[in-house]
Amino acid sequence: MKPTVYLETTIIGYLAMRPSRDLIVASNQQLTRDWWDNHRHNYEPVISRFVIEECASGDPEAAQERSEFMKSLSMLQETGEVEPLAKAIIKGINLPLKAVVDAYHISAAAVNGIEYLLTWNFTHIANPALRFRIERICRDAGYEPPAICTPQELMGINHAT
Repeated sequence: MKPTVYLETTIIGYLAMRPSRDLIVASNQQLTRDWWDNHRHNYEPVISRFVIEECASGDPEAAQERSEFMKSLSMLQETGEVEPLAKAIIKGINLPLKAVVDAYHISAAAVNGIEYLLTWNFTHIANPALRFRIERICRDAGYEPPAICTPQELMGINHAT
């Protein structure tokens, strides 16, 4: 069975985004595209309604481009367990109102037993200063947290058995 990976909204955004002139963003776009084209087949990629909702916002043409990447992805089932864990994460790491959806991404992945959460969001998700607290909150609630990583980090993992 392939390892599961939750694709947070920034991954879909980087796949659909026009090439950036910013060198760091352009590099991240290329790494994301490399993972998508050459490594995605090693995983069972999934998304949630939170990814769909975020990707649908903004410019309608860009939203349509993002939706094309999501067509082949499995959708996580909604459970009543996602919201309580998300609220615990929001409180536990003191997320600002504009970033509460980030807790829902983490919670959806943890509640569904997803092994990896792929993101470029270093502010509230892949933030080393928050990671320990996020993991502790998930475990205290009875869930194993996903390994939060970037495409570059995930490409370096060998799943050979």
